[in-house]
Amino acid sequence: MKVARLHEYGGPDVLVYEDAPKPAPAAGEVLIKVESASVNFADVVRRNNDPYPFPSPLPFIPGSEVAGVVEALGDGVTTIPVGAKVFASLENGGAGGYAQYAVAKVGKVIPLPDGLTPDQACSLVVAGMTAFQTLVDCAQLRPGETVLVQAAGGGVGTYAVQLAKLLGAGKVIAAASTPAKRDLALKLGADAAIDYTKPDWVKEARELTGGKGIDVVLEATGGDVLNQSLQAMGAFGRIVVFGAASRERKPVNPYAMLGLNQSLITYYVGGWFQSRPQRAVAALQKLIGFIRSGEIDVQIGHTLPLSKAADAHRILAERASAGKIILKPWDEVE
Repeated sequence: MKVARLHEYGGPDVLVYEDAPKPAPAAGEVLIKVESASVNFADVVRRNNDPYPFPSPLPFIPGSEVAGVVEALGDGVTTIPVGAKVFASLENGGAGGYAQYAVAKVGKVIPLPDGLTPDQACSLVVAGMTAFQTLVDCAQLRPGETVLVQAAGGGVGTYAVQLAKLLGAGKVIAAASTPAKRDLALKLGADAAIDYTKPDWVKEARELTGGKGIDVVLEATGGDVLNQSLQAMGAFGRIVVFGAASRERKPVNPYAMLGLNQSLITYYVGGWFQSRPQRAVAALQKLIGFIRSGEIDVQIGHTLPLSKAADAHRILAERASAGKIILKPWDEVE
């Protein structure tokens, strides 16, 4: 089979399109012929060998989410038939998806819901679940509250803007680095859009709340943007951190938050499925319902053949994608 694999850590060019043995499912596993593979920022983190909760041993095939058709079953698997259309999250914190075939534990393989395409489905767990749970389970968003969505034009951000409005936010402020991403966020329902690369964006955000400050912030950039986001919050504000795309790790002063009773919360989607699976599955089902009803429009920014995996990572690094990036493992195959 064809894969996009790295034999060394580094920039996008370390992703090599090459042949690899087709995997065989072990007991309790399912082999999936991959139609769509999601590209997530976690893949970039692991390609760089930056700190991550799971190891990325070389040679390493990135990719945490796939959708496709069940090709074969390991011993003991009886709940999913060969030929079923499915989507799945993969083991080792998400590895092996940049391939024509991928193996997943049967418990992480879900039938493709009617009305969802493979491209949409393979964005559900990382991007969709992160947006939903950061708002609902972590920040406990209440109707009428103000929400600031950082990186609002990305995979998580495009979900979060729509979900915040759907869940009753009084005002959704989208923060994005390009006019195209800000325009997209406004089309998806944001009440205002700001450029978080400008030095005075915190003042602009607070003015949009009448000086009160933001109630809920979703943040995945890190560094200076994280500290600026804290400054944008009001009393009893909650900031949920689910990544550090800037690769900058700067200290946060919790004592500056004490007087305003503010909270900093962290989120990692894999931990929810491992430690609180019932709540994670309930969130996923609710999210699927919103998509099937048309209340959430999944944004696919780019679809690329698997051979262009390095280009997909460059698009992410340049912040040039509005919506999810999807790899198609069978495109360009003779």
